[in-house]
Amino acid sequence: MTGTVYLVGSGPGDPDLLTVKARRLIETADVVLHDKLPGPEILESIPAAKREDVGKRAGGEWTPQEYTNRRLVELANEDQTVVRLKGGDPFVFGRGGEEAEHLAEHGVPFEYVPGVTSAIAGPGVAGIPVTHREHASSVSFVTGHEDPTKDESAIDWAALATTGGTLVVLMGVGKLPLYIDELTSAGMALETPVALIERATWPDQRVAVGTLETIVDVRDEAGIEPPAITVIGDVAATRARVVDFLRNGADPGVWKK
Repeated sequence: MTGTVYLVGSGPGDPDLLTVKARRLIETADVVLHDKLPGPEILESIPAAKREDVGKRAGGEWTPQEYTNRRLVELANEDQTVVRLKGGDPFVFGRGGEEAEHLAEHGVPFEYVPGVTSAIAGPGVAGIPVTHREHASSVSFVTGHEDPTKDESAIDWAALATTGGTLVVLMGVGKLPLYIDELTSAGMALETPVALIERATWPDQRVAVGTLETIVDVRDEAGIEPPAITVIGDVAATRARVVDFLRNGADPGVWKK
């Protein structure tokens, strides 16, 4: 007998944003392999006996993807019901596609369970719509953390600079100066609004805002750290018009306006 692997999205971190199906599968699974992004409350709700951390380790080390792939197959071959729990949605920069292919290659049945992607929910809970009739009719989702084994980046920042829409960069806090320079060198205006949302929907969520010209200094002054989302475009400025009435996320008193 072979067990089933469920590639489950946990959403941006707030346990109330788990789908009903995700919650049911987490509760009934034999094993939950998780990274660090599902959020502390979600992870704490899973009994330690059936929880396996395949995310970041002490000392800054990461569990190799090859190990996670192998572990999923091992557990399934033991007739275990396995939840592979990921932050956001498994197929949005979550390596869900790689894991699905590996499972199929080894004859393991799997099911994809969508999650609320932080690429949309993160800006939203900060009061920023990724599209807006007056400001942006398109949105591009970009990773700020490509596979380091690539010979060169697959991201054409110069082309993205000319779209006229919103850019949402996931996992891009550390490399913020690099792609800001790419965008401005390609002609994106220095006064373009930018927002950084750290730990979106988590209890300690924070937001910092600036422009392409100032955002690196804003990041450093506010101490914004991963996991965080970068929103670039005119929609980032709409937050100022709604933030005093916004009731999402953390206590507004700890947010960086």
